[in-house]
Amino acid sequence: MSATEKIKALIAKGEGLNVEFKTAREELPRNVYETICAFLNRKGGHILLGIKDNGLVEGVNEDAVQKQLKTLAHDMNNPQIITPTSRLETEVVQIEGKIIICIHVPESPQAHSLKGIYYDRNEDGDYRLTNSHLIAALYIRKQEGYTENKVFPYLQMKDFVQENFDQVRTLVAVRTNGAHPWVNMRNEEILRSAKLYQHDENTGKEGYTLAAALLFGTETTIGTVCPHYRIDALCRKEDVDRYDDREVIGCNLLQAYSRLMAFIQKHTPDRFFLEGIQRVSIRDIIFREMVANLLIHREYSSHYRASLTVYKETVVTENGSIPYVMGHITPATVKPHPKNPNIADFFRQLEWVEDLGSGVRKMFHYCPLYVKDENALPLMEEGDVFRLTIRYEKEGAHFTEQSNTAISIKHAAEILALIQDNPKVTAQEIAQTLNVTKRTVERVMSNLVDKKIIERQGSKKVGAWIILDS
Repeated sequence: MSATEKIKALIAKGEGLNVEFKTAREELPRNVYETICAFLNRKGGHILLGIKDNGLVEGVNEDAVQKQLKTLAHDMNNPQIITPTSRLETEVVQIEGKIIICIHVPESPQAHSLKGIYYDRNEDGDYRLTNSHLIAALYIRKQEGYTENKVFPYLQMKDFVQENFDQVRTLVAVRTNGAHPWVNMRNEEILRSAKLYQHDENTGKEGYTLAAALLFGTETTIGTVCPHYRIDALCRKEDVDRYDDREVIGCNLLQAYSRLMAFIQKHTPDRFFLEGIQRVSIRDIIFREMVANLLIHREYSSHYRASLTVYKETVVTENGSIPYVMGHITPATVKPHPKNPNIADFFRQLEWVEDLGSGVRKMFHYCPLYVKDENALPLMEEGDVFRLTIRYEKEGAHFTEQSNTAISIKHAAEILALIQDNPKVTAQEIAQTLNVTKRTVERVMSNLVDKKIIERQGSKKVGAWIILDS
């Protein structure tokens, strides 16, 4: 369903617990922030600007769209307006030839106030929390809803792995060309910016949260705040009763992500794939989502030990969960619901995971390509234990030599992409990358030379390949 169709469906649904209409012909209405605050404090929702209360499409003046988006972004980053600040996503679409702005408000793990006033949401709209009991209940609900927000006042910077902060700065700097605010922040400022330092309304104390310890903590720190935290990485291709290879991972999530990806790469075959003209690793795309899901959607109050197991033809992850829905999950039935929103957002800043729901769609898209079987879809089972099963093709199964024209064209496209990446690449290096014989590579490259598609410049040892203009 396209963005326009989704917004049409919201209009047809009408206003309610998670849908609000606002007229905004020229200016961003100031009462939009009451709804934003209420949605953040309740279950999230969608605000449609340019729609009257009765669902009539009025539209936003084209000249006012960018001004309203800029005002919204500025105000949501102003702690004097929304406390704590929050990042929102917006979409601009045309319906009936008129411009509509859709503001997507997530459910927040924290309690938010608008200029010192707290708002909540019911079917009738936004309402103020007018007494301390209602406000305390809001904080308790938020605190109890997300284990990651548990505050540990005794945690100090010495309890975190300092090298991880440098790693984070490097990753976000590369992603944003140095423009990410974390690049110039001190370690403590990064933690506070990521909402990993909070105030506990119940005790009146403040400090670093469980999420901070899980993301950055030393093994000793994690063992103290979450004694049952461990991840078993197992390979059971031959010895299914015990294991062929095993890693017991007790390090923090930033380190665990890299170790789990390395374990996957060690025990599963890669598949070369051209997406347009870009060479991508289907294996890494799929299992990046799988590993990230294991780490960020685990319920850390559960004593069920998380695991990742590589079998002969499948990889299976299991982790404790507090289910939002029960049973099998598909792109059609997925209901994005963050188990650990702050941890998830931190991974999103590093581009190790995408927005909620998009990872499911990505796995359903790439898994059949990885196995060359349209029925090889991921199996996602939600319950007290969340289980994800991914099929992969057995080692060697998709590396057999074939001489038909389709495979020759495929190898030619792959070889051209490798030459484009590295003009000095050798036939042996190409063969290793594509998991074919050197003889096959030399035959295809000879054909490309005969057709004047590529040309060798210089000697075999120090020369380079060039791709000729067609």
